[in-house]
Amino acid sequence: MPDVPPSEAPAGGPSNPPATLRRVGWRFVILYACAYMSTCLLFLAPALVSLALKVNSLVGIERAPSSLALIASVGALVAMFGNPFFGRLSDRTTSSLGRRRPWLILGLVAGSFGILVVALAPSVPGVLVGWCVAQLSFNAVLAALVAVMPDQVPVGQRGQVAGILGVCMPIASLVGTFLVKVFAPNLVAMFLAPCVVSGFFILLFALTMTDPRLERAQRPPWSVREFARTFYVNPPRNPDFAWAFTSRFLFVLAYAFLTTYQAYYLLDRLGTAAADVPQQIFLGTLVQSVVIVAASLAGGRVSDRTGRRKIFVAAASVVYGLALFMIAAAGDVNGFLTGMAISGLGFGLYMAVDLALVVDVLPDSGSSAKDLGVLNIAGALPSSLAPALAPAILAVGGGSYGVLYAVAGGCALLAAGAILRVKGVR
Repeated sequence: MPDVPPSEAPAGGPSNPPATLRRVGWRFVILYACAYMSTCLLFLAPALVSLALKVNSLVGIERAPSSLALIASVGALVAMFGNPFFGRLSDRTTSSLGRRRPWLILGLVAGSFGILVVALAPSVPGVLVGWCVAQLSFNAVLAALVAVMPDQVPVGQRGQVAGILGVCMPIASLVGTFLVKVFAPNLVAMFLAPCVVSGFFILLFALTMTDPRLERAQRPPWSVREFARTFYVNPPRNPDFAWAFTSRFLFVLAYAFLTTYQAYYLLDRLGTAAADVPQQIFLGTLVQSVVIVAASLAGGRVSDRTGRRKIFVAAASVVYGLALFMIAAAGDVNGFLTGMAISGLGFGLYMAVDLALVVDVLPDSGSSAKDLGVLNIAGALPSSLAPALAPAILAVGGGSYGVLYAVAGGCALLAAGAILRVKGVR
């Protein structure tokens, strides 16, 4: 989904070149944020509601959780490898269109085709194939788009821009659940409407952005060894990056437990009728998003002014964990909505500052998209592990989704401890 005293790259390096990057204007920030929000929408609209309802319509509520777990797990594994791979390709692209633009366009087209396959699939295997195509392709978009931050945003603006990008995910969640609610129960429209909306803004940014061409002589090396390194950053040599990776992994794992099983939590624990699930998720997303927007915008700006990152990320993780404990204990929809609102404070603050922190500790100034792609494994792998781990947690907990969300809260608290181990930023 997407972070002062940094360990700076050499002047002029693409990941952190404070001496050469000019401050970006509001036109760039607005278009960049719209494109980022649209990319989040491509992932979140199916993941929050549509995919679960599609699977439920094919196999029924008894078999739906296990079928959704298979689809989500395999799709997340595809995303886990696709993001750093396309990030590496983006770093090496010498197209006359630039390094990032071709992947924004191609990934959007191919991913939208995958979503169409999901919408029309008559069986779970068809849904699985389409979802894997979509995940692979949309991660090409995400890898290229996130790399624009170190490419073009100077250090002094990264907290502010990251804070604005932090608002994008909750807005995308809100827009996605609203679009699904509007077009329900037409599953094809529920899947395709977010692609149409997202496509407009991603293409607008891709066609208007400045994307300098990489000369062939400057292209990073490519070999079997370099291909293997695409998916790995050495922890002993880059401990700050490793701890940031661990923190992001644990935080997103907590988030994945919540979002993947939100529909079934409402159906099973709170007794919500299937027809009311889109509305309840929309309301939960709405109250969460209002708080996220305020926390994200304020957190990013204060982080830039104070030059501090870790304390904001750690505090955000703690708040998010406490909110998940509250949702775990909820006995009605009001308790659920209250927990979602508090989770918005933690999530907004986290998303506002984490990306800025990560960009500050990138290991290699010449491979920013690849390294951010490795970090995005921490965002993709939990979406695969959460559906695989959840059935075992539910079995131990007697089928209680409250127990599942309590475990998620513990993951968020561990994320706070991990980020405090980062030494290269304050």
